[in-house]
Formats: sequence, structure tokens, C-alpha cells
Amino acid sequence: MSINEPASPDNLLIETYPDAPGQQPSQPALAAINPDNPPWGAFLAVLLWVVSVLFLLFVPLLAVIPYVVYKVMVEGSAAGLGVDANLIFISILGVLPAHALTFLTVWFVVTSSGRRPFWQTLGWSWPRNFGPWKAIGLAVLLLAVGGLLTHYLGGSETQLDQIINSSLKARFATAFLAAATGPLVEELVYRGVLYSAFQRVLGMTWAVVLVSVLFAGVHVLQYYNNLGVIAVITVLSVTLTLMRARTGSLLPSYVMHLVFNGIQAIILVVQPFVGKPVIETKPPIGFLIHSLARLLT
Repeated sequence: MSINEPASPDNLLIETYPDAPGQQPSQPALAAINPDNPPWGAFLAVLLWVVSVLFLLFVPLLAVIPYVVYKVMVEGSAAGLGVDANLIFISILGVLPAHALTFLTVWFVVTSSGRRPFWQTLGWSWPRNFGPWKAIGLAVLLLAVGGLLTHYLGGSETQLDQIINSSLKARFATAFLAAATGPLVEELVYRGVLYSAFQRVLGMTWAVVLVSVLFAGVHVLQYYNNLGVIAVITVLSVTLTLMRARTGSLLPSYVMHLVFNGIQAIILVVQPFVGKPVIETKPPIGFLIHSLARLLT
């Protein structure tokens, strides 16, 4: 199947659901749900993406406000907040509620406030010829390719590297987010809501291009000074989106993303206890937090 071909009937998800427990459905018993023909449009999909980015920008900021207020009130100065390891850790934890809010927003859009099935509408199933082991194997292959790209292209230490190395608790919190919530929320937004809406309006090719660019573009802010990592993120983005396009299902992309991030999360957790010790650094916190500290003094 070429990239411009529509999903075959085999990729349609069939789901039965009665109007109420114990009742016969008023519609035909088999209701066809096509993930490539979503009930939401491109405008709503883009709006959801913007909201998800705003959550990531501002919810962690709100999470650190009590700590900043406490430090200013107790110490009478914002000096040192820019490299405060506790503040960095709290800001990382603030990503959890951001992800939770994003998940709820996706749920409202996909289900129309509970009137449609969530997972079935997104295409959360395994296609006939692509099972879990193929997804896992391809994810491992992608990780190996990523290792080669970062080795040969190289690059400077990124802001994320500095955050990870700021403290053990920051490292563990980042590893947890990378494996537990990041892949799920990102796949729901990018390959779930965005791709399906773009695909219906623009076709598969442009949908793959746009979703891949948006996904990679958001991550460039973390890795702007490391060409190797940017190349890896771009390859990952294109591969995951192509997988969604070719299979008509979201679950393979999620499992690949989960394995890709999960292996790296394990390495992050294990690294301080094997080989060379990790040197803790104190990265500057973001502009918004600096501004908040100035306003409170």
C-alpha cells in the first residue's frame, strides 16, 4: 500500500456497544469506526495541539510558584533560584499535571464529552500483519540508528542533559515521565488527533509531513544545540507517523514510542550506579521562572 492510498477495509475497527446496559442497540449491531475519518476537524485538532503545548509551558511554572514564594519570603531574595535543584525537580514534576490535563482534553475531543468510544475512535488496536513483537523490534532498531546518528553527528550538551544531571531526583523524575506518561500523551495528540484530522483534509503524505514537523519542532527547543539528537527525534517522528499512516492504527506507534523511551529511561536510572559517576550540574531555569522570581522581590 502506497502512502497516498486510503486505509483498507481491514484497517477499519468494528465495535459493538448498546445504548444502555441490557438493551439492544438502536443502531445496527456492528458500528464501523474508521480512525482515518475522525469526527473532529483540523481546526479543533490544531487547537488541541496548541493547548497541549501551553499546558507544558505554564503548568510546571504554576507548580513552582509556592516554592518560589516560600524561598523569597524566608530568604528575602531570589538569589540562587536560577540554579536551585529543588526548583528544577518541582518543575519536572509539574509536567505530570500538564500531561493529565492534556489527556483529559484529548478525551473530551475524541469522545465528544463521553458520547463516543475513546480507544476505538483513535484506532487503539493491532493491525493484522503488525503485532507487538514487530513494534518492539523496530523500536530497538530505531534506537540503534539513533545511537549511530548521535555518535557521528555529535553535538553539545543539551538543556535536558543539564536538567537530568542537576540531581538524582531530577534524573529519576525525568526517566519516569519519559516512560510512563510522555509516549501515551504525545501519541494521543500527534498520531491520534492531529494525524487523523490532517489525513482526511490533506491526504496521507502531507499529514505525515505536518505531524512529523510539529512533533520534531516542539522537541527542538530542548535539543537546539545538538544536531545529532535533533536528527534522532526527526527520524523517530517520521517513523512513528508513517507507522500510523500505513497501519491505520495508533497502538503500534505507541508501543514503539514506549519501548524507545523506556530503554533510555532504564539507562538514565542505571547510569549513576555503573561506570563513571554522573557529575551534577546546576542548569539555569527558564525565562518564565526567572521573571516570576523578579516579580516577587
